[in-house]
Amino acid sequence: MTSETTTLPTSEQIRRAPKVLLHDHLDGGVRPATVVELAREKGYEGLPETDPDKLGIWFREAADSGSLERYLETFAHTCAVMQTRDALVRVAAECAEDLAADGVVYAEVRYAPEQHLEQGLTLEEVVEAVNEGFREGERRAREQGRRIRVGALLTAMRHAARALEIAELANRYRDTGVVGFDIAGAEAGYPPTRHLDAFEYLKRENNHFTIHAGEAFGLPSIWQALQWCGADRLGHGVRIIDDIEVADDGSVKLGRLASYVRDKRIPLEMCPTSNLQTGAASSYAEHPIGLLRRLQFRLTVNTDNRLMSHTSMSEEFEHLVKTFRYTLDDMQWFTVNAMKSAFIPFDERLAMINDVIKPGYAELRAEWLFRPAATTPPANSSSGPA
Repeated sequence: MTSETTTLPTSEQIRRAPKVLLHDHLDGGVRPATVVELAREKGYEGLPETDPDKLGIWFREAADSGSLERYLETFAHTCAVMQTRDALVRVAAECAEDLAADGVVYAEVRYAPEQHLEQGLTLEEVVEAVNEGFREGERRAREQGRRIRVGALLTAMRHAARALEIAELANRYRDTGVVGFDIAGAEAGYPPTRHLDAFEYLKRENNHFTIHAGEAFGLPSIWQALQWCGADRLGHGVRIIDDIEVADDGSVKLGRLASYVRDKRIPLEMCPTSNLQTGAASSYAEHPIGLLRRLQFRLTVNTDNRLMSHTSMSEEFEHLVKTFRYTLDDMQWFTVNAMKSAFIPFDERLAMINDVIKPGYAELRAEWLFRPAATTPPANSSSGPA
């Protein structure tokens, strides 16, 4: 082990590093130019800006309110232009292409089929269009010399009453591109236990699901998601910090829920920039990911909504590297955690870790060995023995 292994990675190395993304919303990652073009094609006149650059700024500023509810309002515009088969195929293909360009090798991208029915599509047609788009995006990435695999998570809106229907849909398409289920939307007033029938169904079918919990709401949301609903992963889970006490001398005491989450290795889908926007954390330095990393929780790093947060996986890691002085070893730790927690078969996860992720980081760590040699001797050097 050399001192080079503790050097902070450069922006370019972060971009090239293999990354795994488990928490990314399809309607939260649309290219601004695509939103503008689709709005023009579909006759949608509700956009606050029609210049792509200005629209991107508007989305970011609207999401910076510190309110989860206001943050969620921005999705009305992206969903409005994602109501046809062609639009869904395009958005999904561009999503896979953009993620691959950012070094993501595996992604689980979520969306709510029930939000794309306004122009007559059926739930099944929505799923098939998005799956087609993901496959097209994977193909484009291969043509550009990149590799990515994308699985879909079907989301039910927690304020609606279609969770069981969407869970059944996810189960029907589980062998054709859909890897699991999720519920999302405002947490306050809409506990996950409202959808127990969906979770019980998925457990009977031996299927996978994650639950948005512990983002804007506290420990009760996390407790219900785990102990009542049986979630495999927690979407965000940032408020688990409320069950951890840090004394003045730096000693740490975990409450029973926090201990359970750590002991059971329940994955937390952390989204640092998004958490700052919704008020779940006040700064990157104060984000619980720093303490939770030291305490060895099963943490993963994610984007949540690339458009609203004006972010990418590389940018999320750049913030963490600058704030916590994380190295390539730390990045690999987060990435392996994510791959271990993915909803694809064990042997495929293991192959991704051993054949793609670890070799990718090993190559990056070894780059210092191949730096150009100096062409002139350093000052005050001697050409021979003293």
